[in-house]
Amino acid sequence: MDISIWAWVGFHAVIFFLLALDLGVFHRSAHEVKVKEAAIWTVVWISLSLLFNLGLYFWLGQQAGLDFLTGYLIEYSLSVDNIFVFVLLFSFFRVPAAYQHRVLFWGILGALLMRGSMILLGAALIERFEWIIYIFGAFLVFTGMRMFFSADDDEDVHPEGNILVRVVRRFLPVTKEMRGPRFFVKEDGKLMATPLLLVLLIVESTDLIFAVDSIPAIFGITHDAFIVYTSNICAILGLRSLYFLLAGVMDKFHYLKTGLAAILTFVGVKMLWPEITYLALHERYEIPNLLSLGVIIATLSVAVIASLIRARHLEGQKPAEVGQ
Repeated sequence: MDISIWAWVGFHAVIFFLLALDLGVFHRSAHEVKVKEAAIWTVVWISLSLLFNLGLYFWLGQQAGLDFLTGYLIEYSLSVDNIFVFVLLFSFFRVPAAYQHRVLFWGILGALLMRGSMILLGAALIERFEWIIYIFGAFLVFTGMRMFFSADDDEDVHPEGNILVRVVRRFLPVTKEMRGPRFFVKEDGKLMATPLLLVLLIVESTDLIFAVDSIPAIFGITHDAFIVYTSNICAILGLRSLYFLLAGVMDKFHYLKTGLAAILTFVGVKMLWPEITYLALHERYEIPNLLSLGVIIATLSVAVIASLIRARHLEGQKPAEVGQ
């Protein structure tokens, strides 16, 4: 689709206005984000995304609206995987709850820039080398299968091995303790980084790693850079509130990673399907995006329901175990 430059400018103007409102008004002072506040903000971000989706439907047509919704759902569900890492990371560095929103705010702002560059590069590559979509598809199938077989493995955080952390420690002294919500402080006339900056850098690098999986997945739905970019950005904007909403109950979603692995594998197969059917039937067939949306919703629903049933079953066993 031929999208006007003013559509890009308008979208970014709204996004930066919302971010400025978020940090400058609603989270001007550092505080712990409670579950109720997180739930309200989660509803707000999802509602804004669906409102934008509705606007695309009337502006660019039904297919664009469906592509955005499917891409948004894929990215939003894959973003949950980031939350597992955030929980471990904040626990490892003992980041006070009052400062976690600040780290995630600046982390997501950096993610906007990184993901935008990756999406524009990916769109340019696909436009020039159409066959690269099959490489993306094979990569997603591989990633999905790897995630499936490692779904039960315990995740760990190794911040000292992060290359950005090593670079900062080499060129800039780091304080031993937090200095409030600040990333930099000046002590004894020297500029010093705080541990909060190290956490931010790890958040940024972690998001970059996850983007390598999620961005090709959305290209499996549409090659339109505007739809890919806006669905991606709308999804990660709601990631902060989703973190504060789910951080305390992530251990209950045991089968969620298995569901995410199935979604990645399915999208990878969808990207490869035209070539597979051509080799087998000498005719290229595509999996409709409406069917893809149904598969994604069904997979997530089954994973969440199965996880909750398992958590309830384990909780029901605890009194019996205590009695023994």
